[in-house]
Amino acid sequence: MNLLDKINEELKNAIKAKDQIALQSIRAIKSELLLLNTKSGKADSFSDQEELKILQKLIKQRKESAKIFREQSRIDLAEPEDAQAKIIERFLPEQLDEKKIRENIQDIILNTESKGMKDMGKVMSIATSKMAGQANGKTISTIVKEILNS
Repeated sequence: MNLLDKINEELKNAIKAKDQIALQSIRAIKSELLLLNTKSGKADSFSDQEELKILQKLIKQRKESAKIFREQSRIDLAEPEDAQAKIIERFLPEQLDEKKIRENIQDIILNTESKGMKDMGKVMSIATSKMAGQANGKTISTIVKEILNS
């Protein structure tokens, strides 16, 4: 079952359950997928990377909005944004914990024989493609810097 099929199924469930937060979240995903479809001219066939990028973008938008609302003491607006981010996260692959991310990065560094910060770009390129959708880019970057600097 591809992402669009999952989205349509979850959309039906949200409508039946009258869950407005889920409905808004799922409609946002579907809208982004349809926009991608229109831009690319493809017929409902997206690469896994394109799907992951869309989901990650939507989650990031929600989290940034929630952060801004919290800074403005608007908890009433921040909570729905956080809830939508959690719903969208359900469509991502299982997230790796920091220990697994660190292990993957150490393997990449050993395999590429990287030494020092001059090789950060090479390591980041491989790490982000290997762990796409399973780890936050900022977390990957922080760990890569930490390991390469030691």
